[in-house]
Amino acid sequence: MSLVAHDITFAYPQASPLLRGFSLEVEPGERVALVALSGAGKTTLCRILAGVLMPQAGSVTVDGKGHRAYAGCALSVQLIAQHPELAFDPRMRMGRSLAEGAVGRSVEEALAQAESEGLISAFGIRREWYARLPHELSGGELMRFCIARALLAHPRYLICDEMTAMLDALTQAEVWHAVLEIARERDMGLVVVSHAPALIDCIATRRVEL
Repeated sequence: MSLVAHDITFAYPQASPLLRGFSLEVEPGERVALVALSGAGKTTLCRILAGVLMPQAGSVTVDGKGHRAYAGCALSVQLIAQHPELAFDPRMRMGRSLAEGAVGRSVEEALAQAESEGLISAFGIRREWYARLPHELSGGELMRFCIARALLAHPRYLICDEMTAMLDALTQAEVWHAVLEIARERDMGLVVVSHAPALIDCIATRRVEL
């Protein structure tokens, strides 16, 4: 059981391949850091692993299920991207947006689940924020909602692309402490992208060069 990218090739239109024949396997419980210079394809690979982009060649399997079944595995892999302001419907209140993580539950049920699982307290989300629109919160506050929503879906693998880059050092430490604790409890695999070497040193159990 693992998240596997096999022989991935990807190119944007009218550009040379950004990824060519790249393979990666992430086991449950692993914390894999993707290491490369800017522009080398880390974010693109994250989006491929999460099913947001499809490669021109190669395949991604999630616990043995291939691309044809991948849509049904969408909750198994959650992507937290660097820009949380792009992750929310600007017309939707934050409580309803958070509840999207608990598919098939009402907003009230989903928020109660988030509370009972400790996600609200772990990421410092204030209940009065539920009624706000995305533009009424800071980038750091929106990122807290991104993380909580992703974890509410109980993914087997969490893709963290510069997840805490916009946060101050103290808040970064608090957020990562909470994420790593939940990852350990759930035996969840992590893929981490960060330009902070000290953060990678603290978090990663393995590094992969692109």
